Amino acid sequence: MEFDKSCPVLREYGNEQSLLSRPDGSSTFVQGDTNILAGVYGPAEVKVSKEIYDRATVEVLIQPKTGLPSVRERAREQCVRETCEAALLLTLHPRSSLTLILQVIHDDGSLLSCCLNAACMALMDAGLPMSCLFCGVTCAITKEGQIITDPTTRQEKESRALLTFAIDSVQRNVLMSTTTGSFSIKELQQCIAISQKASEQIFQFYRDSVKRRYSKIK
Repeated sequence: MEFDKSCPVLREYGNEQSLLSRPDGSSTFVQGDTNILAGVYGPAEVKVSKEIYDRATVEVLIQPKTGLPSVRERAREQCVRETCEAALLLTLHPRSSLTLILQVIHDDGSLLSCCLNAACMALMDAGLPMSCLFCGVTCAITKEGQIITDPTTRQEKESRALLTFAIDSVQRNVLMSTTTGSFSIKELQQCIAISQKASEQIFQFYRDSVKRRYSKIK
């Protein structure tokens, strides 16, 4: 079955930067009804036990809407951290720490990709040096074999596979991927191609958002 990846359908996006006064950079990111608030602290002093002599240490914390973080949050934290480490120029800040805190305001699907997008916008707001920007795209594969981009919670529950990719803004390479469920190699390749195409819309949204912000400052 062939899929049309000319223009992947994404839910409506929203973003606001510099919402919080204490972090060095902050951002809220909305995808449909999924909403994440991100705050970045650093570069700052790091505990000796966590110090890395030739680069900065990155720590990511995801706070659920209610209750304490679970194994699911820990897995998402690792995905976000690996993506940030791939994009940030950490060697410019050796023996220091960067802490990224992500607060889940509301979850209606594609939570990890929304966390990635909020994280990137917060890092941009903090003015941290990066080799590239990144964005997150989630694909759900239905039982019938249809690929849905940016799925809702209901669509995720009804799918047989869920794949999230972090895409870089330069080469459109996959910086990180995480998958659940069963899918073929062909379906994986189709999801990557669709996510790379969808990333163009998100990176354009980043550019438009930053333009609007700085045009207001002037």
